Amino acid sequence: MVHEPKTLQQAIQYFTDPQNCLDYLVARRWPDGVVCPTCGSENVAFVPSRRVWQCKTRHAKCQFSVKVGTIFEDSAIPLDKWLAAMWMIANCKNGVSSWEIHRALGVTQKSAWFMLQRIRLALQAAISGGGKLGGNGREVEVDETFIGGAARFMSRERYNRTVKNRRMYGKTIVAGLLERGGIVRATVTGSRRKKPLHEIIADNVEPGTDVYTDKFRSYDDLSQAGYKHQVIDHAERYVDGKVHTNGMENFWSCLKRGLKGTYISVEPFHLFRYLDEQVFRYNNRATTNNPMNDGDRFDLAVSHIVGKRLTYAEVTGKVGETTA
Repeated sequence: MVHEPKTLQQAIQYFTDPQNCLDYLVARRWPDGVVCPTCGSENVAFVPSRRVWQCKTRHAKCQFSVKVGTIFEDSAIPLDKWLAAMWMIANCKNGVSSWEIHRALGVTQKSAWFMLQRIRLALQAAISGGGKLGGNGREVEVDETFIGGAARFMSRERYNRTVKNRRMYGKTIVAGLLERGGIVRATVTGSRRKKPLHEIIADNVEPGTDVYTDKFRSYDDLSQAGYKHQVIDHAERYVDGKVHTNGMENFWSCLKRGLKGTYISVEPFHLFRYLDEQVFRYNNRATTNNPMNDGDRFDLAVSHIVGKRLTYAEVTGKVGETTA
């Protein structure tokens, strides 16, 4: 009996066999038996020569493969390369670049970049939902950060505007919320003003929760919104008993290490996808209460490939454009 992989080396060897790829995906997509993704019929027959199924109900697209209705749909890239790329992005702590996928798997850099964006869509689904953070005496840290180039790389005009107005021109703002002993959430926001930050907190944190922030004025009046708000002034200290935001600072460190060290440059248009990737790995890291290994993390990612479809036009923001 061939055991399912637990390491990258085992994964590459295991998924070299096309039948193993098929069996692995079928077991997770259709645990109760294969059904037609178009009509939902269970009356289907497997065609071994083409590795597809034939639905016996007459309708359009009555033949389908395991890729149909997943992030892999309409891709000519074989499943062994897709699954190897998925393993790497789910388990490499600092992410994996499209150039690395291009060199390691023998696909073009453009195809590798598109593959990674489609995989990030599955990771996004794996972290969505779950209700609000906090409640029942739990504690939540809230913080925000800037994503973008360092000041030394700014033009003189932009740098002068930044210094004069005390604002980070050309940078993207990301807000984050961390439930201690639980999960983290991060979202791109267009402003650090009170209203949008309070809305993010209200949407994600249960009233009555102990909320810890720094002394940024936009967090004022959280107590009036029903939260037990405590503040740490970073000008004086970074920890005051249990009042600190070091957990969020740790997440920002992991995020920026990947963005600066692995991806080098990320357009604001795509930043939310890279946030989802890092949030997935952070929330599914191995801890005392959650002893996940690489195989478990990969299995969780694969279980969310269904129902996701991302075209190249969508990922590049060119939906509706016509080509000559």
